[in-house]
Amino acid sequence: MKKFQLNGVEVQVEDGTTVLEACKFYGIEIPTLCDYEGLAPYGGCRMCLVEVGEKGKTRLVSSCTYQVLDGLKVWTNTKRAVKARNVMLELMIAMCPSSKTLQDLASKWGVTKVRFAPQNLDCVLCGRCVRMCKEEMQSGAIGFVERGYKKRITTPFDKKSDVCRTCGGCIYVCPACQSRCQGPQEKSVLCNACLACEPPCLDVFDEMKCYMDPCVWCEKPRADQAKTSKKKAV
Repeated sequence: MKKFQLNGVEVQVEDGTTVLEACKFYGIEIPTLCDYEGLAPYGGCRMCLVEVGEKGKTRLVSSCTYQVLDGLKVWTNTKRAVKARNVMLELMIAMCPSSKTLQDLASKWGVTKVRFAPQNLDCVLCGRCVRMCKEEMQSGAIGFVERGYKKRITTPFDKKSDVCRTCGGCIYVCPACQSRCQGPQEKSVLCNACLACEPPCLDVFDEMKCYMDPCVWCEKPRADQAKTSKKKAV
C-alpha cells in the first residue's frame, strides 16, 4: 500500500495506482479526454493535470500516467491546475468545435470562451481509437504518423489495412464522431448549451472543489450563498 496526501488529507491506495485512479476512488472528479476505461493510460490530452509536491514547489503532471508514491502530496483543484486544464480544453475545442464530447466538457467545467482560432478538424489526437484497435480488438490497423503539427492517425501507407475487421471500435470511442446538438451549421465555436451556472467552489473555499456532483452549493439561492460566505469568513 502507498500512503500519500490528497488535498491535504492522508489516504492510501494499492501499489501501482495512478493519481487519477486514486482520485476516482476517493470521489474527486478530474476532467479527462484521452483516458478511457479499459485502455492503457496515454497522457496525451493533458486535461487531467494536477499539482504534486509541497505548496510553493509544485509541478503539473498528468494524473492518468503518474503513479502514487509514498509521501506524495497531490493537489487536484488549485487555481494553477484548473487554469491549465481549461486552456487545454480550449485548444481541443478550437481543433474540433463540432465534438459533442468536448462541448459537454466545456459546459461541465465552466469554460465559457475559446481564445484560439477554430480549425474545424475531425480529430483531436487523443489516441483512443489507436489504443482500442490495438489493445481491445487485437488488430493494430491504425496508428500515429509524422510528428509535431503534422501528426495524424491513419492506416499503414494510407491504404486500407489488411488486418482491419471493420468492427467500428475506433468510431465507438472517438470523441469527435458524435456531433454537437446544433448539427453541422453551428454558429459559434462554443455553445455552452448545457451550462447552468459556474461553480463558485474555488473562489469560496480557497482552491478546494466540492466533491458532490452536482454541487449542493450551486443549488442554493444566491442570497443564501452570500450569507453563508459571510458566516464562514467570520
